[in-house]
Amino acid sequence: MAVLLAFISLLLVPLNPACFTDPAQEKVSPIINLKLDSRKKMLTWNSRRNVTWQECTIDAPLDPPISQTPQVAEDGTYFCTFSNSVLHRGATLTVNVTSEGHEFQATLTFCNSGREGSGAVNFSCLIYNVHFLNCSWAQGPAAPADVRYHLYTWASLHGNVSECAQYVLDPTGTRVGCHFDQLGEPQTTDNYFFLVNGTSNETDIQFLDFTPFVATEIEKYNPPANLTARNNGSYYVIQWDNPVTRFNISSHVLYYELDIQRKGSFSKTDPVFQRGENRNEYLMPSSAVTGVHTVRVRVRHVYGDTWSEWGPAQPFGFPEKNFTGFLVVLIGLVVGAAALSSIGLMFLCKRFSLKQKLFPPIPQVKRELAGSFTPTREMAWDGDNPSAGSQEPEDFLTVEEMKLFAGREAEVVGPAPALNPYENITAVRGRPGQ
Repeated sequence: MAVLLAFISLLLVPLNPACFTDPAQEKVSPIINLKLDSRKKMLTWNSRRNVTWQECTIDAPLDPPISQTPQVAEDGTYFCTFSNSVLHRGATLTVNVTSEGHEFQATLTFCNSGREGSGAVNFSCLIYNVHFLNCSWAQGPAAPADVRYHLYTWASLHGNVSECAQYVLDPTGTRVGCHFDQLGEPQTTDNYFFLVNGTSNETDIQFLDFTPFVATEIEKYNPPANLTARNNGSYYVIQWDNPVTRFNISSHVLYYELDIQRKGSFSKTDPVFQRGENRNEYLMPSSAVTGVHTVRVRVRHVYGDTWSEWGPAQPFGFPEKNFTGFLVVLIGLVVGAAALSSIGLMFLCKRFSLKQKLFPPIPQVKRELAGSFTPTREMAWDGDNPSAGSQEPEDFLTVEEMKLFAGREAEVVGPAPALNPYENITAVRGRPGQ
């Protein structure tokens, strides 16, 4: 009986309403006032009751989703900053929370209003000559003719925003760049934030935003100075100075390219890349240097992509002794002499051959003299061999000798009809005794 009375008394105790949650309240998200500051890329919201877990995410085209844990401002506002994302292509931002054992989600879709393709394109910036900054862009392909672009910049997330004071115009009068000549006191932690939007009487113009520009990485350095090359006997020692920079950076973040070429060579030598040092030096073995070479150097930040201009080329090495040229000249002289000799020999051979054809040799004939000339006497011609019984070789007379003897015989015998010296003369083998 006592147990029964105790159970009944428990049922009569009033229930504490704090131990229960209104079912309708459970379905209401605690996330309120979800907003986006597109310049700061900051998503903010408030919560109307306690949450045990929160996460914010941005999902933009061409970029992977980025998630992070929210921070809490002094006034209790939650916020997430997506400074390394861009919004001009549009984005979807999401907040996920857990409250009282239930999960809730709130989504914000951001769009870049304006005519597609009207915003600026091909934006870039660089620091040069230590103190100056230039930014440039091109007109969007679908931008109207009267488009007027505006460039805004700030140095930190909560810094003051300022518009460009010196715009650069193209031949049509469209703004396509900006020049800054007052950058303030340099700090190695400087980041530059930029945003380009535009106006037109014809249509809305889309804006263009960027991830922060790291100031130390967009500086275009001047070419390295004091480039020298000397020979210490074993090596050619090539040295140069680090460039003067806007920011106080370590020499190890400088990246050099050396272009070493041999003068007069048609083949190109591969470039040499080297990180900066307090004392920049490159050693080239003396045995590898034949003839005159040149070296030039340029530099960029190791994480940047903007090279300086090439510095002036520095020659080194010694001219080779031109044995090859001497040999070529000598061979030319020998070949020339041989050619002249051949031509002269050919000329002499042709001349001798022509003379033989024009003036062939006349056979020489001699007769034996016994006191008078007898036309019927057998004579011997040059070239015939004497008979086997011959005692002495045949003599031959020339035509002049025959005429002379013929004249003498005519004086002895008396007048006689003129005879042709060749008439009735037959070339036969001489027979001794006839």
